Amino acid sequence: MRKGTYRHIIVFLIAGIAAASLWASGGSEGAGDRNSGDISEPEKIVLTLDWVPNTNHIGAYVARDLGFFEEAGLDVEIIQPSEASAESLVAIGKADFGYSYQESVTFARTGEDELPVVALAAVIQHNTSGFASPADRGIETIADLEGMTYGGWGSPVETAMLETLLEAEGLSLDDITLLNSGSADFFAATDREVDFSWVFEGWTLVEAEIRDVPLNYLDLAELNQVFDYYTPVIIASETLLEERGDTARAFLTALSRGYEYAVENPLEAGELLVDAVPEIPAELAVQSLEFLKDEFIAEAPRWGEMRSIVWSRYADWLYENQLINRELDVEASFTNEYLPK
Repeated sequence: MRKGTYRHIIVFLIAGIAAASLWASGGSEGAGDRNSGDISEPEKIVLTLDWVPNTNHIGAYVARDLGFFEEAGLDVEIIQPSEASAESLVAIGKADFGYSYQESVTFARTGEDELPVVALAAVIQHNTSGFASPADRGIETIADLEGMTYGGWGSPVETAMLETLLEAEGLSLDDITLLNSGSADFFAATDREVDFSWVFEGWTLVEAEIRDVPLNYLDLAELNQVFDYYTPVIIASETLLEERGDTARAFLTALSRGYEYAVENPLEAGELLVDAVPEIPAELAVQSLEFLKDEFIAEAPRWGEMRSIVWSRYADWLYENQLINRELDVEASFTNEYLPK
């Protein structure tokens, strides 16, 4: 779970759309093609992350390093996006699958230059992000934000979300100060001029516990149901699903095994992640997974399951707030079809 906020999402998405208009369509090519019956050798797959490796990605690392992908006939390479977003890499075939977010898929599919990507699975069943603040600021409700300084990226989505929440309490954006804090570390920023910021509970709050830094936290999903959307999600292109549907099924079967393993074995999964990505602090990885083990599946009948109401509710809010120019075709934007039965 990455440190900080969502501020990178739109940066990558804009860069990705530009890249998609310039790059020729390509794709990873495996030695075997399960869709034609030739699976003599593992099919080479590229999986792009959405950000730096973190506990959100544990299922992929478990599936790779415990051989679940190999057992499914797949040779999976995990990469990180650079100048292009995961959505654009997947749309143009430079990656077969990717980690994304419901909001990014919505922007991609409703933009002027539409990226035909489809969400295949919800990594986590509920939005586990919200506003964190040092406890000494006394922010326990949205009403307590009056007079406070918000540190974020300054995206229209952030502004509209804050406006929606503030108006419900009889406040407005004029009652807070918006500060573009860029990619500043949460703890460093709140030591200075920032009072609260948008973070992930399973990463920043866990890190705060380890540091023994008392924080207050306002859960977005509890503040307004509209903001209880899927983040992150697994995506593929429409082309891949049309031409290599069996590959998508094999990939998601192995990936779901990875997440199910992490749910049952958070300690072992955390140790595996740290072995694969040594820069992640071991204590943070394990404690983050202790939190996430109850979030990966939650009340859903299986890992990855998504509901149309979650997609339509958030898309409608984006459209009503003029953050997207046209309504989202919800049924074309996600599917549960490729999840294991």
